[in-house]
Amino acid sequence: MHADNARRNFFRPGGDHLTLLTVFEQWKETEFSSAWCQENFIQVRSMKRARDIKDQLVELCKRVEIDYGDTELSIVDDDYYTNVRKAITSGFFYHTAKLQEKTGTYRTLKNQHTVHVHPSSSLFDALPKWVIYNELVFTTKEFMRELIEIKPEWLLEIAPHYYKHADIFGE
Repeated sequence: MHADNARRNFFRPGGDHLTLLTVFEQWKETEFSSAWCQENFIQVRSMKRARDIKDQLVELCKRVEIDYGDTELSIVDDDYYTNVRKAITSGFFYHTAKLQEKTGTYRTLKNQHTVHVHPSSSLFDALPKWVIYNELVFTTKEFMRELIEIKPEWLLEIAPHYYKHADIFGE
């Protein structure tokens, strides 16, 4: 119960990726404290791996002279989070699902497969209209894991070679 409450305290609007980013930023504020991880029921080893991956990405950006914008971010910086959501959309655009409001389930956009939000997702109760997911897992149903809320027009902007207007807006 304490672990579930701690997890819910990290939830951010917009999806699981933003929640994970919040966890990382808060851990960074504690100067990467192992005790903070234990207090919040977070695996220290996973956090260290995330930090190592971030450091590798920063080094790659420096090597190819990309401004990676490693500034202190505000928890309410909408432009920053929109850019994060668009970046994830550009990598996973083929994993798009749309809410079926009558049933509360989702249908994948291209092959019309019924999928559900995984109970561990920060979006489990929110049910946004459009989502991108990282993976599907099958237990009792087919569940989407690691979800992020998107705007459908981003799909036309990011993947016009894959989606047409009619795919998204049904016209």
